[in-house]
Amino acid sequence: MCGRFALATPPEDLRQLVDFSNRINFPPRYNIAPTQPVSIIRAMPGREMALVQWGLIVPWLKPEQLGDKSARPQINARAETITEKPSFKNAFRRRRCLIPSDGFYEWDRSVGQPYRIYRADEQPFFMAAIWEIWKGVDGSEIESCAIITTAANDRLSPIHHRMPVMITPAQAEDWLDAPENEVDKLLPFLGSAPEDDFTATPISKRVNKVAEDDADLWVAHIEKAPPKQMDLF
Repeated sequence: MCGRFALATPPEDLRQLVDFSNRINFPPRYNIAPTQPVSIIRAMPGREMALVQWGLIVPWLKPEQLGDKSARPQINARAETITEKPSFKNAFRRRRCLIPSDGFYEWDRSVGQPYRIYRADEQPFFMAAIWEIWKGVDGSEIESCAIITTAANDRLSPIHHRMPVMITPAQAEDWLDAPENEVDKLLPFLGSAPEDDFTATPISKRVNKVAEDDADLWVAHIEKAPPKQMDLF
């Protein structure tokens, strides 16, 4: 699962890695959470960066179901079932995108320790994603997305068993532009990233709170386990 991430690299720097034509500005974000707007790069035709909601809303959802917990938007799509699951398979064939990031967060639940996971060379990276458009009967529209996840590699699996699928700049053209009848050639992209590409740093539990959104979240910090209570009986 990927439930929080960060993006502080400016759009102009991202354009040097994966080209897009429009001009867009956004402030640095260090604690992006589900339901918030996120930057995606997609082919429309032409390539653009856009802001869409993180949490994919299926196109057939009825207006009265918006906000219903039973129809909660999906922030992640599993790579293993993305070609089969009705919620995701059409978007995988027709509406793939990239989500740029400087790091994502996972939690070692056994000790309550959060980690920032980022490229070992500290460069931004691109998470594989899909996007959808929901249209209301009143003409309203909601664009939304989900990050594709896969099994974590051996280096990261002690923290969490899942990680985002990563698309390299060299793979970006195929990922964004492959026609519907050629999507099978994208399936090899859906594995875990090489072990040496990413590293993890323990950080403060401040990241648990969505309101905490500053660069100090990236400072290394090991949380101390609470003292064990003495058993008096």
